[in-house]
Amino acid sequence: MNEKYFKDFDKWNNKSKEIESKEFENFFYAREIWWCALGVNIGSEQDGKNDSFERPVLIVRRISRDSCIILPFTSKIVDSDYRVTTESTGIQAQVVLSQIKTISSKRLLRKIGKIKTIIFYEILIKLSFIILGVLKDETPP
Repeated sequence: MNEKYFKDFDKWNNKSKEIESKEFENFFYAREIWWCALGVNIGSEQDGKNDSFERPVLIVRRISRDSCIILPFTSKIVDSDYRVTTESTGIQAQVVLSQIKTISSKRLLRKIGKIKTIIFYEILIKLSFIILGVLKDETPP
């Protein structure tokens, strides 16, 4: 039996108020993997899990002390041009390229580690192809 996933927006609303009231005093950089309070999102956007609505994310770029561009991880492995498989979190997982997002650094909970440079470059190349609309059979401009 396939149960429908229940999205508890009210519980996330209370948690997001708590997150907003805190100051983020850590430092973060590109290639780092963090647990992040992604929350409850609309439709097929990646949600966080557990009571903190958290999920591991890869920091793609630091925008400022207060914000960054991230990509969420998922442990559900599927064959897709929009994902890159890695074991940087200690288990096999995929970075979901189609879920790129800018977040407040207040959402970052705790650092897990850092992704290998070669995998990070592979992610950036695939991400740029997606953003530019380049198909895998095409030569990039």
